[in-house]
Amino acid sequence: MLEKYDAAMESWIEETVSNGDDDSLFASGYLQGHIAVVLAKLEAQADQGLDALDHEVIQCLALANEELNDADYVLVAKAWQQLRSRIVEAVS
Repeated sequence: MLEKYDAAMESWIEETVSNGDDDSLFASGYLQGHIAVVLAKLEAQADQGLDALDHEVIQCLALANEELNDADYVLVAKAWQQLRSRIVEAVS
């Protein structure tokens, strides 16, 4: 399952780098680091489903909400929704 998450993320990032504006590049780069941490956590857990992924990313987004200004947080949260949609498609 984690391989599918990672592959979906890599595809999404490649597309963002090729076609995205500065805001998209920022959000995808920021999110990529957090998702890498989340995937490493999930690797050590028995539950690696979408619910576990969502739970871990929501915790990361809570940290992002403290680190980023409001506008940047909105960019990252939207980027997560785009990436999550891509992941859902990949595992369906």
